[in-house]
Amino acid sequence: MLQQAQQSSHAARVEPPLEGEPGAPATRARDGRPVQRRIAWHLRLKFAVARWFLWAWARAFSLKGLYLFGRFFGTGEYLINFKRRARYRQELRRVFPEGISPAREKRIILSYFRRTRCDKLFYLIFDRLPRDKIFRRIRFHGREYLDAALARGNGAYVMLSHHGSHHIAGLLMALLGYRCAGVRDRNEGAIRVYMQELYARTFPEFAAIRMLYADSFPREVFRCYRENYVVGSASDVGRVRGATLRTCPVQVFGQQREFLTGPLQMALRCRATILQGFVVSRPNFYFRLIVHPPLQVPGQEQDERGEELVGRLMQCYADGIATHVREHPDHLSRV
Repeated sequence: MLQQAQQSSHAARVEPPLEGEPGAPATRARDGRPVQRRIAWHLRLKFAVARWFLWAWARAFSLKGLYLFGRFFGTGEYLINFKRRARYRQELRRVFPEGISPAREKRIILSYFRRTRCDKLFYLIFDRLPRDKIFRRIRFHGREYLDAALARGNGAYVMLSHHGSHHIAGLLMALLGYRCAGVRDRNEGAIRVYMQELYARTFPEFAAIRMLYADSFPREVFRCYRENYVVGSASDVGRVRGATLRTCPVQVFGQQREFLTGPLQMALRCRATILQGFVVSRPNFYFRLIVHPPLQVPGQEQDERGEELVGRLMQCYADGIATHVREHPDHLSRV
């Protein structure tokens, strides 16, 4: 049942037409927030049944029991899905070109299947948990760097990554009291849209998060920096979906990749402090929010030209991702 719901979420992508296209519906409400398209009723039913089953399991056997169920489910996926296992092994060998032992390689791949399954289960019932239980599961490392950045004014730009459960970073930070905004792609899976609707009903902090599109006019992003928001986005895209999106070549895992630079350039223009952050999943549904020391503080440009500064910061961002993934190889995504 859970597998069927997951497959349906991948099969049914929510792809609204771009603003200004003929026949495009209004994509923003009166308050400026993006308007989500409706999800088919049969998908809502599948997601609701999956949520009911998971919450019933958690009530009967506790979150620890749900975590063990997720590990069992992930182990089954590991044994069955040999194609995904082979793809992950190939990606893992790019991360460790010097090679690792076959035993460690198998442990990492198994841990990856278990972690991703447990993260998805937790994501589906997150809004059912009491706040005190949520806060007990968050460990915030490097919070002083973020607080110092906001104390300088002009907001903070946190460069996230697709490696790990980055999609809950904004929610966790909002619950901790930060005013947040997220720059995202227009293409969202149906289950992600469905859960965001439920989160907005349950958590006023999540409803207050400003969701912005990467290919839309940047006026709203500039406003967020003026109001001292924490703006986050993941620039390590697998492929560039728009010809108008600006990119920069970087070296990561021995390959040249094109990472998006638009959010970074806007942060530099607004003189926001630029940091890099990650979300690390720990056993039994505990999470670490990690913020590293600033990549760039306003006034420390060292007479670099715009393109040179952007190129250097993007390469530092890519190097940070490579270091993080080598420390947490089971968080390698995009497989």
